[in-house]
Amino acid sequence: MATGVGRSVLLGLALVALLAGCDDKKTEAPKKQPVPVTYVETKAEDVPVTFDFVAQTQSSQQVQIYARINGFLDSQNYADGALVKAGDVLFKLDQKPQIAELQEAEAALQRDIAAREVARANLARVRPLAKLNALSQKDLDDAQGRFDETSATVDGAQATVDRAKLNLSYTIIPSPIDGFAAAANQMVGTYISQANANLTSVSLVTPMWVNFSLSENQLLDLRNQRLAGTLSWPPTDDITVDLILPDGKTFPHQAKVTFTAPYYNPQTGTFQIRGTFDNPDAALKPSQYVTARVKGFSRPNAILIPQRAVHQGETGHFVWVIDKDNMAEFRPVEPGDWQGDNWFITSGLKPGEKVIVDGLVFAPKTDVSGKPLAAAASP
Repeated sequence: MATGVGRSVLLGLALVALLAGCDDKKTEAPKKQPVPVTYVETKAEDVPVTFDFVAQTQSSQQVQIYARINGFLDSQNYADGALVKAGDVLFKLDQKPQIAELQEAEAALQRDIAAREVARANLARVRPLAKLNALSQKDLDDAQGRFDETSATVDGAQATVDRAKLNLSYTIIPSPIDGFAAAANQMVGTYISQANANLTSVSLVTPMWVNFSLSENQLLDLRNQRLAGTLSWPPTDDITVDLILPDGKTFPHQAKVTFTAPYYNPQTGTFQIRGTFDNPDAALKPSQYVTARVKGFSRPNAILIPQRAVHQGETGHFVWVIDKDNMAEFRPVEPGDWQGDNWFITSGLKPGEKVIVDGLVFAPKTDVSGKPLAAAASP
C-alpha cells in the first residue's frame, strides 16, 4: 500500500509541475510583426491635366449640289456615298434642248453679222458722197444709224450664244470639292425644275471640324479653379484636342481649337467649341461621335496619389500616413478630380509625406514596415 501511495504522490507532483509550466507559457505575449505596406511619397508639382467631352465631327465645307437649268436627268455618274474629287462629274442632264438652243443662237449671230457687214459697206459708200454733197446729211445719218444698230444686234446675238453655251455647260454637273457625295435626291429620268433642283451634297473630308460643348456650370467651375490658382489655362492657340475613337484608340491627327462661340446656346445652355484637324485618308466621316480629350491645361503645385490609397469613412475621405515612428496615422483629406488611376488631393496632405497605398491597416498606431510603391512593383 505504501508503494501505491508513493506513486500517486509522485504523479500528482509531476502534474502540478506540468500545469505550472503551461501557465508560464501562456503569460508570454507573442511579439507583433510590423504590417508590410507600400507607400508613395507626396510631392507638389505642375501636373498636366486633360478634360474629356462627347464630340461630333463635321465637314468644314458642305456644298449643296443644285441643277441650274430645267431638264430631264439623264445619268448619275457616281455611287451614293462615294469619295469624289473636285471636277468629277456627278450628274448629266439631257443636252438636246440646249444644243438646239445653241445652234439657233449661233445662226442668229451669223445673220446679224451679215447685216452689220452690209451696213458697214453702205456707210463706207455714203460717207465720201456726203462730203461731196452728192448725198444729204440725212442719208449719212441714216447709214451711220443703221450700222450702229446692226453692231448692237450682233453684240446681243453674241450674248445669246454665250448664254446658250453656258446653259449647255450646266447640263454637266461636277463636284466643286473633294469629299463624300451623299445619296442622290432625284432618280434618273426625273424632270428637274426649280422645285426639285437639289440633287445631292458633297462634304469636304479634310480639314474637318470636331464640335463639343461645355455647360454653363462646367465653364464656371473651370473659371473658379483658375481664379483660385488650382488650374492654369493656356492661350487658346495652344489648346490641342486628341480624338479618341469608339474603340479607345487615338486618331493620329490632333485638332487645334479654332473657334469658341461668343455666347451660350439658349436652347441647350451650353458653350460651343470647335477644333480643326487633318483627315487625309478620310478615316473619319462627318457626324461621327468621338471623345474630345482637351489638352494644354495644368494644375500647379498639385499633389497626386493613387486612387486606391484614398478610403471612404463615415466622416469622409481619408488616407493612412506613415509617421516618423513608422506608425500608421489616420489623415482626413479632400480629394479633387481624377487623373487616370490617380486622385488630386486638394487639402490634408503636404509634400514629403508617406501615404500608404497597399497594406492591411485598420487602426491608427499600427506598426508598419513600408516599401516605396515603385520599388515594390519592380521585379
